[in-house]
Amino acid sequence: MLTIARSTTRLAVAATAVAALTVAAPQASAAEDPTGTDVNMSVEASKQTREFAAANPGEVAAAANACGSGYTLTKAIPLPVGTDPRLRLATVFTYNSQAGGCLIFDNNTGKAQSMTAKVCDGYPGTKCDSDSGTFSQYAGPVYTKHPVCATVTAKMSNFINYTSQYAFSCN
Repeated sequence: MLTIARSTTRLAVAATAVAALTVAAPQASAAEDPTGTDVNMSVEASKQTREFAAANPGEVAAAANACGSGYTLTKAIPLPVGTDPRLRLATVFTYNSQAGGCLIFDNNTGKAQSMTAKVCDGYPGTKCDSDSGTFSQYAGPVYTKHPVCATVTAKMSNFINYTSQYAFSCN
């Protein structure tokens, strides 16, 4: 009889512990967050950007956090262009907010590289924003008040030299 009482007590304690964990654990589902990130996606984000965000949620969230709050992912561009995204050396991330645009140039090589991230909006009287140096994680964030068709430059050592006016939306 004592063995049955001990077993019943152990089961009750275990059930209580499981119930407490279930109540305390945050509940989430892929349906609530289709990209798998806590980053908001711009309505202008392409299918490729959405797929990249779903496959790399940690990188997308980390880049968004570097920009600050209130930004939505506009584009994720694996570099060099044309490379399988799983084999990329770097990624350009662009984000938009009410305040303007933010650029992060992510280093995917696993070691420090000479990098430059630069954005120029082309508006009279505004200056380019850039960040250059040797970085193991990313260059940036760099900002522009006018992201539409802003020229983005991303350089890494001797193997990436990317320039585009389409890294932000260009409607």
